[in-house]
Amino acid sequence: MVAQRVREIEISGIRRMFEGAPPGAINLGLGEPDFDPPKAVVEALVAAVKNGLNHYGPSAGLPALREKLAERYRAIDPDVDRENVIVTAGGSEGLMSTALALYDPGSEVLVPDPGFVLYAPHARIAGAVPVPYHLREPNRFLPDLDELEGLVTPRTRAMVVNSPSNPTGGVFPRAVVDRLLAFADRHDLTVVSDEVYDEMVYEGRHVSFWGKGDRVVLVNSFSKMFAMTGWRLGFLLAPRPLAAEINKVHYHMVACPSTPAQTAVLVGLDTVHETAGAMLAEFRARRSMVLQALGRMPGLHCVPPAGAFYAFPRFRWPTTAYAVAGDLLKRGLITTPGDAFGAAGAKHLRLSFAASRAHLRQGLGILGEYARETGR
Repeated sequence: MVAQRVREIEISGIRRMFEGAPPGAINLGLGEPDFDPPKAVVEALVAAVKNGLNHYGPSAGLPALREKLAERYRAIDPDVDRENVIVTAGGSEGLMSTALALYDPGSEVLVPDPGFVLYAPHARIAGAVPVPYHLREPNRFLPDLDELEGLVTPRTRAMVVNSPSNPTGGVFPRAVVDRLLAFADRHDLTVVSDEVYDEMVYEGRHVSFWGKGDRVVLVNSFSKMFAMTGWRLGFLLAPRPLAAEINKVHYHMVACPSTPAQTAVLVGLDTVHETAGAMLAEFRARRSMVLQALGRMPGLHCVPPAGAFYAFPRFRWPTTAYAVAGDLLKRGLITTPGDAFGAAGAKHLRLSFAASRAHLRQGLGILGEYARETGR
């Protein structure tokens, strides 16, 4: 018999669609850039392996990389240093280690709905209770502060935020970030800020939650900024005393992050803005392509994503998101049902435009044909 914590979680709807796809299906379901990592980073990885850098390193990461990451945030927090930084086995492990370090059994955690598929399960694995707060389409998927005030109880421990958002593409402006931080301060909450898509903003600019208080944990990843999702390397920033506690959990999860991968990304950090900028320019063009196509489809409406690389259109057909995604899967198109990200995602699909223009044209053609047939 498996543990209760396992019985309370399910495989994500993203993976379910991906693993049930027919051969040759067009994949607009997974959030994975269709680029290669920068050449200099790849060459640095090969050199690290060839030169014997294949052994255990410090559990919190290589000191040089931690220092370089601290430098990245000194413009918004002059006091940040490497003791604030932990290098993790991807952003996912950073989120899990943070959850296990922060959440007590029976405590409550505010999580976005719709929101990334890991936030609520991580709370449950830690024995906590995820409490959803809604990101609604009419409000451009921004949080409602009045709703948040009504959700807080004496058991509320933390609030998870994600900007730019997966799946909605919403980006929190500075005024919203400031109000959320003030809300967290009033209620003595830790803010867990997932900023994996911080380099990918089309409208406005990214505003970090870091540097504006001593109750913020920032989680980020090299997966998106360097298009190296399979390398499984990320990082987090936390106040020094909390970082030391998270590092205890991190050690027991992974011992230490990959030494060759850390050596390689250290080389790439000096040019990260150029690397991400090239991807952003292409994603911007694909975003326009997707929005134009969706705008011509009957029964669909899409708030333009301000960041990340997802469209989150709402459909008006009398069926469920899982049924629509299942029908599209039979036609050879992988999408993700919106309610895989929470109940508020019902009547939505998530489409990733981190796919080639050719695949986007094919996939949008399948979706358009389905929309025309369903809307008759």
